[in-house]
Amino acid sequence: MQYRTGAYLIDPAAFEIRRDGRRLATEPQVIELILLLIKNRNRVVSKDEIFEVIWHNRAVSDATLSSRIKAARHSLGDDGSAQQRIRTVHGRGFRFVGEVEELSGGGEQSPAAVVPQPGGRPSLVVMPFDNLSGADDAHFVDGVVEEITSALSRVRDFFVIARQSAFAYKGRFVDVREVGKELAVTYVVEGTVRRGQDRVRISVQVIDAHSRAQLWSERYDGATTDIFEFQDRIAAQVAGAIHPAVRKAEIELAKRKPPNSLKAYEFVLRAYPNLWSQNQDQNREAIQLLGKALTADPSYGRAHALLAWCLAQEVVYFWCLNPEQGRARALAAVAAAGTSIDDDPTALAAAGAALSQVGDQARAAAYIERALALDHNNAWAWARYGWIALYRDDPAGALQRFNRSLTLSPFDPLAFNTNIGIASGLAMRGAYHEAVGMVREVVNKHPEVTSHHRLLAALLALTGDLETARAAVSQILRTHPTASVAAMRISHPMRHLTSYFDKLVEGLRLAGLPET
Repeated sequence: MQYRTGAYLIDPAAFEIRRDGRRLATEPQVIELILLLIKNRNRVVSKDEIFEVIWHNRAVSDATLSSRIKAARHSLGDDGSAQQRIRTVHGRGFRFVGEVEELSGGGEQSPAAVVPQPGGRPSLVVMPFDNLSGADDAHFVDGVVEEITSALSRVRDFFVIARQSAFAYKGRFVDVREVGKELAVTYVVEGTVRRGQDRVRISVQVIDAHSRAQLWSERYDGATTDIFEFQDRIAAQVAGAIHPAVRKAEIELAKRKPPNSLKAYEFVLRAYPNLWSQNQDQNREAIQLLGKALTADPSYGRAHALLAWCLAQEVVYFWCLNPEQGRARALAAVAAAGTSIDDDPTALAAAGAALSQVGDQARAAAYIERALALDHNNAWAWARYGWIALYRDDPAGALQRFNRSLTLSPFDPLAFNTNIGIASGLAMRGAYHEAVGMVREVVNKHPEVTSHHRLLAALLALTGDLETARAAVSQILRTHPTASVAAMRISHPMRHLTSYFDKLVEGLRLAGLPET
């Protein structure tokens, strides 16, 4: 079913709004809000109902709701003064009052075509898990599924079908393709639970609903002495692991599309592998892709936040000779994201990471803490929270946060950077040999990452291995001919931690890094 109001066509299947056949750049969440109001246009929709449906009862400010209502009106040629389509009913909520024509027949797609397109958020459903134990464990199994569904619902990157819809399939054998068609989902989460005495084994897998391909699977074993703690832990680990698995699948899908058909969301997907590479060429490719996303949709808050992160990396990792200008550009990108990212944990983590890299740890912590309040299982936010602790000279606190990140997502694309954080904490405590081992392992596994040769060279020199340290500096100078102690003094994010920073400088001098 499609809906026409005036010159605007709202297409739920394609998850887009068109005017005169031209797609309008509209955030997926704004489209969700418009559809909620249109489908319930015979009544007032309360703010509580909007918070429940759009934000899944996450803590969201009235200002954020007002921002989305304003964007929804703008997308349909309306405004707060005219209120020709979306009317505010003071003290009660909002109602769609514009004329709506429902289009079916030629305008209505068959069930096979209603799987959400990649222009909107990917969607998934957590199916009832198979109970491989006795009937007495049915409630325990349902509890595990409910906790996993709840944890995934807090991830802003995809839409999760409500538990009630999923449980309609309980006790039935169904093909994932049929589930995909009936629920209009892209991915299906399946699992089994087997419990014996005080031990339990849970197996989980994510399947592409169209191709039936398995994207990810894992098995969890543990004691059920404290059932609720066990359910919470499994839910957190599953949510942390599924997030990058789904993101990777969406990235691969976006890569296969011709560039002239890409939307803002898909440009961001294409940017992801580059913006997390910590390689300068790839980082600049990410900046270009995010720029294209913002050309397609200048109000796309996540693109602004991720751009801020890339710009901050230019300053911190790539021997920037004009760091003040770079920091100013990163701060401008954070400001451009504004309040549009208030409910987006990934964007909040990106903005917080950028602020941390440019030296504003107080604001950075506020952004990261907000991200974790929305999604407590966001591995990247935990990792960046660890770096904030390092920048505040708290390596012990940083280690706890880094370990939390790795527990949630051990195969995350940025897990190598988390390990570098752990190594930096060891080096801050003078454990140079142990730190060298960790950094060397990261560099060997990720030779394309050029940003960590600086730390490796310094630590090798401080442990007395000058020959290998000098080889690392030679590698730095081949990639960044302008690298120098002077450049490091104005761009390194730990230059304010004098005792540690002076040791790094000492090591790099021993390794042969030029002064200027």
